[in-house]
Amino acid sequence: MTIRNVIEKAIEEYNKYRAPEVEASLVYIGDQEFKVKFSGSFCYTCGFYDYFDDLKIELEDLGLKIEIKEIEEIPEGAIVTFTVKR
Repeated sequence: MTIRNVIEKAIEEYNKYRAPEVEASLVYIGDQEFKVKFSGSFCYTCGFYDYFDDLKIELEDLGLKIEIKEIEEIPEGAIVTFTVKR
């Protein structure tokens, strides 16, 4: 399974349980990093940043070790850059 396949599978699983409140979508994939857009109504009182950690857990459950590199807040949510750990 390629890294792209793992990411797409994790996002699919993530969205199954969190949409429509929050929906993740892959916006960029490079050699060592990828970006995911999180959009939706969110539950800010539940912990805005917890949503990003939840996707990290989904990815790690599928065997992809990553870390969050950057979180760019945008009006409709956030774009999060993840780095693949080798």
